[in-house]
Amino acid sequence: MVAAGLRVFVNEQPVMVEPGSAVRDAVAAFDGALAQRLDGARVFVIDGVGRRISPDHPVEAGHIYRVVGSVRRDGSPRGDP
Repeated sequence: MVAAGLRVFVNEQPVMVEPGSAVRDAVAAFDGALAQRLDGARVFVIDGVGRRISPDHPVEAGHIYRVVGSVRRDGSPRGDP
């Protein structure tokens, strides 16, 4: 029998992850390239009320996570030439 997944929200989109998954796993389910950018400095995760969350923090069913950061569309950090 397959364990039921947990539904969480990343940038307002529902994603399903396995129980015991980390926030980074939920972001990867939403967008793998975005998950690779989680560096804690320029790109990071906040919860539904704006608190910074570690990418290694376990997800909780129904929680909202938002990936935020200061990155240009070309992928370079703001402030770089």
